[in-house]
Amino acid sequence: MIAALPQPRVPDPYDAPPLRWGILAPGGIAGRMVEALHAYTRQQVVAVGSRSTDRAQAFAAKYGIPNAYGSYEHLVADDKVDIIYVASPHSEHVAHAKLALKAGKPTLVEKAFTRNQAEAKSVVATARAAKVPVMEAIMTRQTPTLDIVKQLVDNGDLGLIDTILADHGQNLTKVPRLVKAELAGGALLDLGVYCVHFAVFLGGLPTRVVATGALTNTGVDAHMAMSFDGFARLPNALAAMHTTMLSGTPTRAAVCGSEARAELVGPGPFTPGCVMLRIIKRDGDVIERPAPGITGSMALCYEAAHFARVVSDGLSDSPIMPADESIAIMGLLDEMRSQVGVIYPGE
Repeated sequence: MIAALPQPRVPDPYDAPPLRWGILAPGGIAGRMVEALHAYTRQQVVAVGSRSTDRAQAFAAKYGIPNAYGSYEHLVADDKVDIIYVASPHSEHVAHAKLALKAGKPTLVEKAFTRNQAEAKSVVATARAAKVPVMEAIMTRQTPTLDIVKQLVDNGDLGLIDTILADHGQNLTKVPRLVKAELAGGALLDLGVYCVHFAVFLGGLPTRVVATGALTNTGVDAHMAMSFDGFARLPNALAAMHTTMLSGTPTRAAVCGSEARAELVGPGPFTPGCVMLRIIKRDGDVIERPAPGITGSMALCYEAAHFARVVSDGLSDSPIMPADESIAIMGLLDEMRSQVGVIYPGE
């Protein structure tokens, strides 16, 4: 039985070797990434690139970035840039990641990694040919709270795991890119991907995937219910997941075993807005701990610091978010989109 929660093994983001970052596509998530890097790391954001010079210059002025480029080609060619962060819409990830990788730049690609598995394979093949690492930016992978949960699962502290629960819903129907099929919109790739990563991170890849949902009038998924089983590491477990962009849901997650369950208490563990980790033992005893470390959008610093270590250490891949796992997860997302009937233009 659990006497105390394990300590997180996540290094302080401030201790990561400082590298020079270039931001490709200055949108909202890019701004939050720059704020997190400035606030909690020694990373240096030295350049930003956009298709619009005015937009690049406005972003650079807002965040104190010394170099602004009116094309992505100029950004990736800058020899003062060590790492590229791709923050464009899902539909553009494959082209923009490959542009950076072919320029010899290690590349952090915002989730979802690409639109589909074929594109993911193409990006990873380009990275390997260029002999530089590429990593999907899924911020929950590197957070201290999820590391504690993973230790509890891996050590058997929760007993035999039989259920993984995950929910992520926000009212995002007024976000233009999310209702456009040509930009690979929909709830799954923007919100549900966190649920999928949560289940796979803890249980390994599943052998069976079932999804049901409904589409918007623009042909993207409005909401979706998903289940996985046959996990590689947790063969007795069933995952039940839900995502929607029509409404704000509880946005919580739990892992349930024969001896105890671990709950990530929100609002929003996947963003990650988890404020409390709660363990409920079989005998009814409860252990609660405030979520350790940096939370909210500032937790983006963990994934960036981890990738900076990957690059500084000369690694070809991340041990926490391996490229082959991103490829496999894109295959799971493809299967669920197929079952619900979501097809993006050009697929």
